[in-house]
Amino acid sequence: MELEQTADGSYTLYVPELDEHYHSVKGALTESQHIFIEMGLKHSPVAEPRILEIGLGTGLNAFLTLLTAEEIRKKVYYTGIERYPLSEDTVHKLNYPGLIGKGHEDDYYAIHRAGWETDEVLSPWFTLHKIEGDFTRLFHSEEARQTSLSGYDIIYFDAFAPEKQPEMWEQSLFNSLYEILNKGGILTTYCAKGIVRRMLQAAGFTVERLPGPPGGKREILRATK
Repeated sequence: MELEQTADGSYTLYVPELDEHYHSVKGALTESQHIFIEMGLKHSPVAEPRILEIGLGTGLNAFLTLLTAEEIRKKVYYTGIERYPLSEDTVHKLNYPGLIGKGHEDDYYAIHRAGWETDEVLSPWFTLHKIEGDFTRLFHSEEARQTSLSGYDIIYFDAFAPEKQPEMWEQSLFNSLYEILNKGGILTTYCAKGIVRRMLQAAGFTVERLPGPPGGKREILRATK
């Protein structure tokens, strides 16, 4: 894995085996803030939202959510599913606290140090539950859908691109995500491909095409149950 600086000064990781980046090279921070915070968290009217992230990755989305939850005084219960956790050395090289959360260094690193399959209260406004596993396997499990993986208000769908990991973008998985959302719940994703929009609609969602982040993708998707 290789560290790369993006256009807004924040960092992302490049995976040579997939020829893919964790975040947009046009601005990692800008992309996450726009798609998941502005169009996701801040759009939700729920007082204490339960959020599910598909692809915890660098922890950037979780960290921005923690910072925003403290800023707007909204309690968040955050679940992140990750198959390939990053090493401590890689996490420190990203330096997100130095760029966007000075004074919150411990909070960012706590996201990565937190145990798996347990609730970790990282602040009065943010509780984290990490699941180390394969999203595609978890959501093909009827038992998983009926137990702890349910009752969400917001889903951050931040998997690698469909052409890189097509198994993450199957109709059956979007059907499962629709099932575990509460009524009025939303899913946001950077991918605005027509095939993805149609799969979301087939699952039952009402789908909006929204303007993408400044300097980045032209459009993103927000789907509402």
